[in-house]
Amino acid sequence: MTRLFCLFAACCGLIASGQYAYDTSAEQPYGLPNPEAPEQLLDWAPLIGSCDCVSERRNPDGSWGEPEEMIWRWKYIMNGTAVQDETLKADGIHSGSIRQFNVDSTQWYVHYYSSRAAAPILPAWKGGRQESGDIVLYREQQAPNGADGFYKIVFSEITGNGFNWLGQWVSPDESVTYPTWKIRCERKASPGAGAARSAIIATANAFSAAYMDADYPGMMQAYHPEARIMPPGAAIIGGSEAIRERWVLPEGVRVTLHQSTPEHIQVLGDTAYDYGYYNGSTRRADGSEVDWKGKYLIVWKLHEGQWKMLLDIWNRVND
Repeated sequence: MTRLFCLFAACCGLIASGQYAYDTSAEQPYGLPNPEAPEQLLDWAPLIGSCDCVSERRNPDGSWGEPEEMIWRWKYIMNGTAVQDETLKADGIHSGSIRQFNVDSTQWYVHYYSSRAAAPILPAWKGGRQESGDIVLYREQQAPNGADGFYKIVFSEITGNGFNWLGQWVSPDESVTYPTWKIRCERKASPGAGAARSAIIATANAFSAAYMDADYPGMMQAYHPEARIMPPGAAIIGGSEAIRERWVLPEGVRVTLHQSTPEHIQVLGDTAYDYGYYNGSTRRADGSEVDWKGKYLIVWKLHEGQWKMLLDIWNRVND
């Protein structure tokens, strides 16, 4: 009976560990993006963390009110498959949103709440990321004069250093717009974040150089002892020997170019994540060359003072 109970407890522990592997913790205070989540989850990646913001709201007479300082924090929730943000204003009012991406409608759904009052039904916005890089959300709302329209929210100038936010009423065809609220945010820098990003880029470049030299032991130096890789069209691979075997090229085949170009690197204590694009060329055994490119997401972890790849997922993209 005791042995059976211990086995059951151990199994439950493994299941729970997997279910919460990407949630917030002391080691990862803002959570991590789950590689199995829709790729649109990364729309919010540059915002994850904490920002110092200045908020301005429009007065009924059309003038803008005095700037108000606020803190805006973002984190991954639901085991890294959704995003939650929280604001704290100088007057002590808390507010926040739960952000989930619906793969069927290909839209973000954002549910807002506030400490001002407990709403029986949370107001919701929907929308998505535009080609410009802005994230635009809408909710049906009448103007004070009763005209039909929408309240439109725009996140713009999104970078690793901060973002801008604008709330405005718009007519159905957006020929009439009336901004009512604007916020400017700057990210709080993590201690040593710049050095961490440089070290991560250096390790990624060393990995590429080793791959071009067919230096498989050198490639393995970039991986954490508990690393997992997730190649396209294949099962998750773990263990140093199995990962190494996945990278070994057939006889006569050589990678002549391999490089990664990060779009964003976010450092969260002793954990970081990095996403972007990669490209390269392979020389086949018959001497012909083939070019390829794709996108990637890597979760990094400090190990014995060095940044190592803990989770590595990638897939090809078409021209």
